[in-house]
Amino acid sequence: QVQLVESGGGSVQAGDSLRLSCAASGLTFSEYAMAWFRQAPGKDRECVAVISWSGRSTFYADSVKGRFTISRDNAKDTVILRMNNLKAEDTAVYYCAARLGRRSATLAPGVEDIHYWGRGTQVTVSS
Repeated sequence: QVQLVESGGGSVQAGDSLRLSCAASGLTFSEYAMAWFRQAPGKDRECVAVISWSGRSTFYADSVKGRFTISRDNAKDTVILRMNNLKAEDTAVYYCAARLGRRSATLAPGVEDIHYWGRGTQVTVSS
């Protein structure tokens, strides 16, 4: 049974930082590109960052470029999202996602491209 378990969400002030972690189990982690999506109330789920199976390529949404960093550890089956200089508009539920395939991360995957989802972790940023 595949599980993606997120942790690290919380409530912070604008300008603060958070580190989200996703622990994967039940899958061959290195066969998957990993991504972080977020969904704010009343909005569609959007990809904010994706990292290739090897970790050698990444892609970020324009709204988070320069503030968020995605990384992975294939030895620990873990993917991390470091979020700096958080803004009120970053408030959302953040989801860890796995997409099967050894491809470069040159574009953000759509929700239809994702094979497995975590349950999400809430991030709330107060201005």
